[in-house]
Amino acid sequence: MIIAFYKPYGVLSQFTPEPGSSYQPLAAFDLPPEVYPIGRLDADSEGLLLLTNERHLPAVFLDPDHGHERTYLIQVEGAVTESALSQLRDGVVIRGYRTQPCAALMADEPSWLAERVPPIRHRAAIPTSWLQLGLHEGKNRQVRRMTAAVVFPTLRLIRIAIGKLTLVDLGLGVGEWRVLRDDERLLLADLPRVADDRERKS
Repeated sequence: MIIAFYKPYGVLSQFTPEPGSSYQPLAAFDLPPEVYPIGRLDADSEGLLLLTNERHLPAVFLDPDHGHERTYLIQVEGAVTESALSQLRDGVVIRGYRTQPCAALMADEPSWLAERVPPIRHRAAIPTSWLQLGLHEGKNRQVRRMTAAVVFPTLRLIRIAIGKLTLVDLGLGVGEWRVLRDDERLLLADLPRVADDRERKS
């Protein structure tokens, strides 16, 4: 099975606590036994996290050749310019690595988005903007480093989709999870073909 989980802010993408950390582990959310995350989402980020008990899926799903797009909604500090968006689309250098071209556009704060707990800081004299990025790669803290590279620090980061599977369509609230239906699995590129291969070998 594959589980979709709306990970809250301040939750680790692992089942064991981190020594010295106040962040919650996944064990606090009564998930089924023997599932584990497919990839990760930083503790200070929110949104869609997938978990599975199918051993072949993480390696396949995280293979960059399969091109699973991750879509992020980002609130940044400052009024974002078209020049900054263009730089993000073309790729920026972070820690000596140039990011791959990506989709980048202005966005509005969605009406369905719950306020973060704890809320982000607000500065009366500094505006904020919302962006949407679609990436096919997932370097450590990549989105935050990309917005910092164009001088718009990330304040809030939510992963809103993986492939064509979206938080909105899943209908999950913050901290909720459920098992994906067969038709929802089809929204995750390449997974049906891999599942068929596995079944032929069994």
